[in-house]
Amino acid sequence: MSRFPIDYSDRKPIGKTGETVTAIGLGTWAIRDYSKAYNAFVYAIENGIDNIDTAEMYDGGKAEEFVGRVVRAVGKDKVFVTTKMLPHHLVSSDEVLKAAKASLKRLGLSEVDLFLIHWPNESLTIEEQVRNFEIVYEEGLARYIGVSNFNVYELEKAIHATRKAEIVVDQVHYSVLTKDIEKDLLPYVIKNSITIQAYTPLERTRVSHHPTIIEIAKKINRTPVQVALNYLISRPNVVAIPKTENIEHIKEIIGAMGWRLREEEINILENI
Repeated sequence: MSRFPIDYSDRKPIGKTGETVTAIGLGTWAIRDYSKAYNAFVYAIENGIDNIDTAEMYDGGKAEEFVGRVVRAVGKDKVFVTTKMLPHHLVSSDEVLKAAKASLKRLGLSEVDLFLIHWPNESLTIEEQVRNFEIVYEEGLARYIGVSNFNVYELEKAIHATRKAEIVVDQVHYSVLTKDIEKDLLPYVIKNSITIQAYTPLERTRVSHHPTIIEIAKKINRTPVQVALNYLISRPNVVAIPKTENIEHIKEIIGAMGWRLREEEINILENI
């Protein structure tokens, strides 16, 4: 028996907001060729993917500018945009506002759908940083807020620290080869209706070379990439956010939706 029920939906909730996004979105970390990536992202959105993740840290703000260009091309109503703020801004609500406005300017948006703390600021309590960060919601610069790279203990503190907003997402490293969150964080978020955005879900191509993943992929006539992504989206509350600059790879990624691994295949993958 798998430790988690299989989620057959290709749309995932964003916390308890009532909104959903496609089970697979796109990340923008370490894009090398923006013009090639632009074509790939526009193709992805025109073919059903509706969420993009970025951060002020990525390429010194250039990734946010890139997302802005994509959003202008396809129309904001087609994309749920997430960005992330560096922890050193969290020292005061003024600093948070300044950083948030700079991100929005690069994105060309008046608000983002979701703003995350990129990782905890070690010099502040979780309560202090979350309360300072909450200003982005209060001032209408973000429709929702969340965190990234928070463990269960930090996430629980963050949830209890907010005054007006709710923490709807925790974005963390999660893949079929990196399953630490399955011990405590994933059960916690499922129980508390928080969404996991799984970054580096393909382990920079490592999943494509793993013998067990290759074997399952051959057996079910899918690719290792599709198997690795499908494993993640089979989990309740999990959205995978791979990065690609290639239209062929986008087609492969889209092909990871619309079906599910069987329980016995998930059991094998749980044990690698």
